[in-house]
Amino acid sequence: MVGELGFRFSPTEATLRIARKMPLFYEKCYFYYRLCVICYIYTVQRELYLHKYFPPNLNLFPNDHNMKTFRKILTPIFVSVLVVTCSSSPSSSPLTIEKLLDEMCSVEQLAEWPQLPYQQLQTSSYDRRSQRAGEQDWFANRDGRGFIRTDTIEGRIEKVLFDEQYPGVITRIWNTTTISHGTLRFYFDGHTSPDWIVPAYDFAHFGLRAVGKGLLECHTNYKKGRRGGNTFFLPIPYARGCKVTFEEPIGKKKKSYPRYYQFNFRRYPEGTPIESFSVAVARRAAKKIEAVCRELNTPLKFKGNSLTKQATLTTGESLEITLPEGSRAVQALIVRIAGEGDYGDRMRRTILTASFDGTQTIWAPLADFSGAGLGAKEVHSRYLEADGQKQMISFWPMPYRTEAILQLKNIADTPSQVEVEIYTQPITFTERTLYFHTSWRQECGLPINPNKLECRDWDFATLRGRGIYRGDVLTLFNHSPKWYGEGDEKIYIDGERFPSHFGTGTEDYYNSSWAPVVPFHTAFGGAPRADLSSSAGYSSWLRTRALDAIPFTKSLDFDLELISWVSGTVDYASTVYWYGDLDAVAEGCSAEKEALRIMPEEPEDPTRYVIAEGALEFEEAELSDLSKGVKTAKQDMSAFMSGRWSRAKHLLCKGCQPDSRLKCSFSGVENGHYRVKLYATRAIDYGQISLMLNQGRAVHFDGYAKGVLNSGAIDLGEVKITDGRLTLDIKVLGKNSRATGYLIGLDCLVLEKL
Repeated sequence: MVGELGFRFSPTEATLRIARKMPLFYEKCYFYYRLCVICYIYTVQRELYLHKYFPPNLNLFPNDHNMKTFRKILTPIFVSVLVVTCSSSPSSSPLTIEKLLDEMCSVEQLAEWPQLPYQQLQTSSYDRRSQRAGEQDWFANRDGRGFIRTDTIEGRIEKVLFDEQYPGVITRIWNTTTISHGTLRFYFDGHTSPDWIVPAYDFAHFGLRAVGKGLLECHTNYKKGRRGGNTFFLPIPYARGCKVTFEEPIGKKKKSYPRYYQFNFRRYPEGTPIESFSVAVARRAAKKIEAVCRELNTPLKFKGNSLTKQATLTTGESLEITLPEGSRAVQALIVRIAGEGDYGDRMRRTILTASFDGTQTIWAPLADFSGAGLGAKEVHSRYLEADGQKQMISFWPMPYRTEAILQLKNIADTPSQVEVEIYTQPITFTERTLYFHTSWRQECGLPINPNKLECRDWDFATLRGRGIYRGDVLTLFNHSPKWYGEGDEKIYIDGERFPSHFGTGTEDYYNSSWAPVVPFHTAFGGAPRADLSSSAGYSSWLRTRALDAIPFTKSLDFDLELISWVSGTVDYASTVYWYGDLDAVAEGCSAEKEALRIMPEEPEDPTRYVIAEGALEFEEAELSDLSKGVKTAKQDMSAFMSGRWSRAKHLLCKGCQPDSRLKCSFSGVENGHYRVKLYATRAIDYGQISLMLNQGRAVHFDGYAKGVLNSGAIDLGEVKITDGRLTLDIKVLGKNSRATGYLIGLDCLVLEKL
């Protein structure tokens, strides 16, 4: 039989077809669904075998008018029932960790609007005093102390770091601390006992051997059991909710340790079927997890048909590549650049643009598009590769419905040899398919400041329309002598009044922790450039997003706080990778004028400066005979512009009091007769000391000064060395009447041979 809606079925087949798709949730209502379906079929085709379901003497429709009226009422009910039962059917099986891992590895899904709708949110340890823009605490910066509340569970005091009451998935966990002792606990779906326990504030102790590099990235300064942290990308799904708590170490002194964290997570609508993480799920998925770690650390392969074009471009000339027509996607874009002069400058002055189906969606300098930023250094990540010498590769999928044109323009003063290789393959372009966008903006001379009352937010990105945020590059020149990146990211989705993503620091956002930063590479980004340990000069950051991508339907506004350790200025440029509809746009973008800007020369590395060749550095001295309470540390002095210290460090002695003593010894000194000169530090909280070389005569030194200064040469007299050793005995005499402390700062000894 063929009904009015065009379905071919028999009465029993129609009933069974829908019944087979009914989820367990509707089993109690099965009889009513079956009755509704059968009655609808009756109204469509009179010759139904109702005697199988109703008594033969029952006359439901005594006349045609009643039957038509009943059909009008029942038709929308039947359609609704059909939609609900089909969409909620067992064929839409629960979201599992295996499906999430498949999505993480799928390059094609990067360009698709989510099939299951979700919000990507973040909770973090940001300073809870930051409540409203414009208030004095909006830039409060005690980000390691924020947590939701404390719960007492079976006598334990547990800090609640994460608490969500909807179906969802934790997609990224970033954390760091100064001491990792303690216990993390995961409670799923309202359970009162923990479902998973991590015996440290350290996800390297998560307890699942299958999790390796790719899903777990330990930060560059990570020290097991001590300072440092990691980023954890293993998806953790839950059906109805999840709570994560931390219990401080038992038996430790009552000291407050900073606990920095970020949880990125998806929130799905209520009723979304999700399988919660558990020990059994983890065991079942172990081989899958191992395979994903291997895949994330294996370079992607080129797919599809290739098209190659090359040219020598003089100033202002462009190489244009028209791609094959039809519904296709760029699977890989390879660009090779050569020419006279600096490779990084040439990459910055080569502009990549692309238009899909008649609309330009990409405009960026090639250096920035490559993920490297200023200087075009090496990049090794899942979606972007660059060798820092001649070639960059993009694996961002770039779909189009009918046509696409890519263009490279040389805006440098000298010719460039350019070769482009593009791989494309056919796709099915659906209503979920989005276009690839890249936007770029640069602003120089931005003020950075440690004072929260003088700070400001910088407009990192402003996107309008529907899209998915997939990653970004921050490349910069820091004109100040110290760390620039205390600022948090604030991401507002679809007009939020308060950001649903409020971070804890610039390096934290880019999956690192604790300045200074060194170059590093991971599957989802890293730091392609970090020139100086002081953080002055050039740096670049890259972050790409798989499961932690951010969908938005109307807008995305990304602000970055400009907070530093010392006052100064920075030059910032952001490159944003995102997918969106063809009419979605990025606002406030920069153009060729900014790409042509001459950037500053690389600054001198202060750690390479020495007061004299062969100077004996106190940071390398052997220390002994320290009085009780005296502690020493190597202090970075590069931030103090009022003087220069050898290798930008000195030995700081703290906890000193009158009569405090210590001995500094140097071995391996060439025997001979020398005049010895001391270089030390003077400041408002430094004391008066006596210094004695090899048990010779004592020399007094007053360390007081209004500012922080290098003392310059202090003559300690002559000494004869016969055993290759030189010792300096130091005693605190007191302090200047204007001084506020008894600190000692020792830079180096210079030996002048007599």
